[in-house]
Amino acid sequence: MNELATQYWQDYWESKDSIGKVVDAGQFGDQPDHLLELIINGRKTATCYGAIFYTIENKRMPQPGDYSIILDSKNEPRAIIQLTKVDMVPMNEVTEEFAVSEGDGTYENWYEIHRRFFYEKCREADIEFDEMMTLVCQTFQLVDLKQY
Repeated sequence: MNELATQYWQDYWESKDSIGKVVDAGQFGDQPDHLLELIINGRKTATCYGAIFYTIENKRMPQPGDYSIILDSKNEPRAIIQLTKVDMVPMNEVTEEFAVSEGDGTYENWYEIHRRFFYEKCREADIEFDEMMTLVCQTFQLVDLKQY
């Protein structure tokens, strides 16, 4: 986490009885400001990532209760979300309800965006893309919005 995100995290918990134990910080996708706005207006309440990439990138698998600080395109902290549900689902079995909760509009739009994204991620990792690849489907709630 960068210094601004760390300070935001500490400020958020200052008035609470205990501090959340698991937190990370990052941007969503290749349009972080747009996706942040979808979170703020309640249209985006979910995200997913390929399970294989957690292993490749040596990242901890997310769990319900984890927090994330959402950064804008300038890497400034703008919001805190908390995971409420985490499911492992083959990409080609993701439900329409989940796809729509990612904020991409329709299931078809979600599928095309994610097929392109994961195809490119697989190519970069020198692995073969498969539409049955396992996705870590995460549902979250917005718990804080940083005021400027």
